[in-house]
Amino acid sequence: MSWLNRVRNVLPFIAKKSETPDNLWHKCTGCGQMIFQKEWEENLSVCPRCNHHGRIGARERFAQIFDDATLTLLPAPTVREDPLKFRDSKRYTDRLKGARTATGDADALINGFGRIEGLPAVVGVQNFAFMGGSMGTAVGAAFVAGIKEAITRRCPYIIFTAAGGARMQEGILSLMQMPRATVAIQQLRAAGQPYIVVLTDPTTGGVTASYAMLGDIQIAEPNALIAFAGARVIENTIREKLPEGFQRAEYLLEHGMLDMVVARKDMRETLARTIGYLTANRAA
Repeated sequence: MSWLNRVRNVLPFIAKKSETPDNLWHKCTGCGQMIFQKEWEENLSVCPRCNHHGRIGARERFAQIFDDATLTLLPAPTVREDPLKFRDSKRYTDRLKGARTATGDADALINGFGRIEGLPAVVGVQNFAFMGGSMGTAVGAAFVAGIKEAITRRCPYIIFTAAGGARMQEGILSLMQMPRATVAIQQLRAAGQPYIVVLTDPTTGGVTASYAMLGDIQIAEPNALIAFAGARVIENTIREKLPEGFQRAEYLLEHGMLDMVVARKDMRETLARTIGYLTANRAA
């Protein structure tokens, strides 16, 4: 033991190193500044310095959106795991177990029912921390289940997207979720219920090419990356330099692909106002 550690352990007014929490600080991935973890959480995981909206999971999102004590988590649909017996550097089943241990979620999309300022809604949240929020058969089944729940409860379905695209370990089965989700959205519209999409950072690939861009209302969080193919792929294909801010929420809003860019602190109020407007019109 070094002299410094001996002094630290002897002096009663200095906290021992073993008693000091490891999560006092959070490093913003936007500006690189260190922020007190408590301040980060109280600010809804948004950097108070640069306004960078950090990535959050389903439980944090539900707590921010739903009225207190109104959340009911919907059970995750049962699907066949590892249908292709896929293996790369490790087995697909091992990757699933690791993601479930790290996040506590069954898969990348979780649904919940609750009230947003008194208005009922079914909300689905994709967690990028679960294998990059990738879309496989479990995500497709959860999306369809959320739509069916919204039809049964006669309320809107809201999806918070965050994905790197289709899940490569499931091959063509993951791509089949794109038309499957599209058909489910048509069923929701036929039932006269709104479909609202909130795009968060990042939303890319097959998710962008399907249910992420089919909302009655398209909302995004500030500076969210929204794309199908990566910027470098596009630049190499068209052999031109892309504009500044290309594929970011504000650029897409300016060019008509989004209806709103809404800060996280205003999201609950905005969703409630949007639901009230859409449901009032449809009831009339």
